[in-house]
Amino acid sequence: MKDYTIGVLGGMGTYATIHLFEQYARVFEAEKEWDRPRMLIDNRCTMPSRVRAYLYDEKVDELVGDMTESLSNLINVGCNRLVLACNTSHLFLPKVYEKLPEAEDRIVHIIKTTVDQIVEDGIEEVYLLGTEGTIDSGIYQRALEEKGVRCLAPEEAEYKDLRTCIEAVKQEKYSEEVRELFGKLINRHEYCILGCTELPVLYEKYIGDVKCKKVYDPLMMVMEILKAEFEEFNDK
Repeated sequence: MKDYTIGVLGGMGTYATIHLFEQYARVFEAEKEWDRPRMLIDNRCTMPSRVRAYLYDEKVDELVGDMTESLSNLINVGCNRLVLACNTSHLFLPKVYEKLPEAEDRIVHIIKTTVDQIVEDGIEEVYLLGTEGTIDSGIYQRALEEKGVRCLAPEEAEYKDLRTCIEAVKQEKYSEEVRELFGKLINRHEYCILGCTELPVLYEKYIGDVKCKKVYDPLMMVMEILKAEFEEFNDK
């Protein structure tokens, strides 16, 4: 790699992408701005719904085309590491790789990153919060169970509560109801995966109400991996 440049496919949603950029600034501590790696963000908020694409097979080709185009553009301007700021979007990566094979080695897969960390921590059972698409797809559950970790998730009857929490961040409209719903969901288990990129925003907003032992934020872990890579890159 000639230069270490991070590309982000964001806009799923916008406030989650803003939060990712804040995480980047915190993780890559720097006395001078040029001590951080370059980051390019495509806030492609015009893409079709990832959840509806999975649940109802709605606009899948359009979604895959948009994802492929954005990732291709990021590669073409020099990004050698790529991050998708949406858990559900990872369901469509196999189709993207068919169109853009060169993306596969560059993408830091947030589901795999999270699973690896949970296994390294020796956790035997974890609770997953996310969109209904992420939960119903089993993308986390299968990966965890292959490593011997049991993964629990909300019942279908609670999907409405999850949507209320996620939409509160997307619209930046918070209420006491949202606070109570999020507290009820996140405090159900000692270990919890925030498997939707809106949920870490709620976690930081209501952290005083969180009682679980450890929370796994996939994008924060990705930022820490990228930081380690960047430091190794600079040492060469």
